Amino acid sequence: MFKLLSALMIALSISPLWPLGENPMPGDPFVIVNKKTNELAFIHDNKVQTVITAATGKTEELTPEGLFTITVKAKDPYYRKKDIKGGDENNPLGTRWIGFDAADTDGRIYGLHGTNDPSSIGKYVSQGCIRLQNEAIESLYDFIPLGTKILIVSSSDSFDQLGKAYGAINDNGNGQTR
Repeated sequence: MFKLLSALMIALSISPLWPLGENPMPGDPFVIVNKKTNELAFIHDNKVQTVITAATGKTEELTPEGLFTITVKAKDPYYRKKDIKGGDENNPLGTRWIGFDAADTDGRIYGLHGTNDPSSIGKYVSQGCIRLQNEAIESLYDFIPLGTKILIVSSSDSFDQLGKAYGAINDNGNGQTR
């Protein structure tokens, strides 16, 4: 029994599904949110797959910056603050929630989510979360597993530059990615 448990623990600890280290491995899913441009980039398979317009915090401090980990996902999320059930047209979280562990939270305070106000996208209007069109968060939802790293910055660097700096994109030394 001990050998079986030991083997299982070793397998889990070296599994590529286990979120290891501070940075992603090249090719792993990685999300970057640039508050300066109110855009989100999804990086996978060593390249920027898509860039989506987002809404971020009303003030610069509301949306925390740093490297975080996706810890919670929900379809038709419940909005606790105003007791609005998931799927309700008045729910400001829209149709999906992808929460991350910013500011020592558990993924239920800060997150990527849809919206019931599509006109807010591209603006500085949230209480700290990153809002996307419902169609955008729905299209990303299945491609962002738990354990995915998310980088939130306010930067003039391109998403390619940020992806390379954080190890999500591998530059093989001649300016080309693999």
